[in-house]
Amino acid sequence: MKISTMWKAVVAGMAAGAAAAATAVQDGRVTAAEGITITLAVLGGLGVTWAVPNRQTTKDATEPGA
Repeated sequence: MKISTMWKAVVAGMAAGAAAAATAVQDGRVTAAEGITITLAVLGGLGVTWAVPNRQTTKDATEPGA
């Protein structure tokens, strides 16, 4: 199963943002500093995942002709 690097990065950014947002709303409100933290978590998750290439594999057992 191949997932493009774009969608892998989007999911990683959403996961990082969701984790930061879940922590930020514990007190019932989101401050400006918490909003910045959420934004940086999303951008960090996107950037790091986009920058790291997928590992190249030899023929996979699930591929035809393997």
